[in-house]
Amino acid sequence: MSKSTTELVPSNVGLGGLYRRYRRFALHTNTAIRLGGGVIGLLVLVALVGPVVSPYDPTTQVLEMRLRGPSLAHPLGTDALGRDVATRLAYGARVSLALALAATLVRLVLGTTVGLLAATGGRLVDILLMRLVDIQLAFPGLVLALVIAGVLGPSLRNVVIALSIVGWASYARVVRGTVLSVKERPFVQSAMLYGTPWHRLVKRHLLPHIVNPVLVLATLNLGTIVLAAAGLSYLGLGAQPPTAEWGSMIADGRNYMRSAPWLITAPGVAIMATVIGFNLLGDGLRDRFDPDHLDDRQRRRT
Repeated sequence: MSKSTTELVPSNVGLGGLYRRYRRFALHTNTAIRLGGGVIGLLVLVALVGPVVSPYDPTTQVLEMRLRGPSLAHPLGTDALGRDVATRLAYGARVSLALALAATLVRLVLGTTVGLLAATGGRLVDILLMRLVDIQLAFPGLVLALVIAGVLGPSLRNVVIALSIVGWASYARVVRGTVLSVKERPFVQSAMLYGTPWHRLVKRHLLPHIVNPVLVLATLNLGTIVLAAAGLSYLGLGAQPPTAEWGSMIADGRNYMRSAPWLITAPGVAIMATVIGFNLLGDGLRDRFDPDHLDDRQRRRT
């Protein structure tokens, strides 16, 4: 098969072929993907099943049961208001994971759109959009999120807005670089010369090539967003009482670190496990999708 024929193959993949590609991928995963996927799968299971099977309400106060240690009735103890920590941890998993998914989705859509427009809209559009990206990246992400959340007011919705605004530029850079590389391939040049409409060009030839790097970036971002959201809630800018959220649970238990350490240990371990799980999953996906990256790491180790 000639080189030109080989390069024409990706143009026929389309989004319809992604299912078969990822089905084959699922059968040949690496250790990092298995470990990270297992941790995240367990957290998702806790978030879905935990609140259903728990006999306790996450917001009902039982003052006579306050600050009880771990027991059969309360595996992770109770907090300063007598609420079951395990139940609140499960509800907090729902809040944290949903918040991370929402912020990541907004980042992905906004960043991908800007990256595609910058790569395909001409030199002037590219310069204007990428200078906007540079301005956004010039600000420290967490500091900018604190400012935005502080201006908008404390709420989970405003946390999603703040974390979405500070993170979309990285997606724009990745998408732009990938599209500029793909545009130089013969099958894309042929489609452009043939007069293929922009939306069809993006759908058939560009989107299938940006799925992998964007998926890796989104997976790595999920853990970062969970950690940042917990930090904002700890400072009082995120979830408000009596909503169960991991960062606010740590804030509520910080005055009882010596007498009731389980109040901060349980949500702290949950945050740590979530971040590690997403990082492992993201690293595994990067190694799986980019063999050259894995080869470089192996060469550095040797």
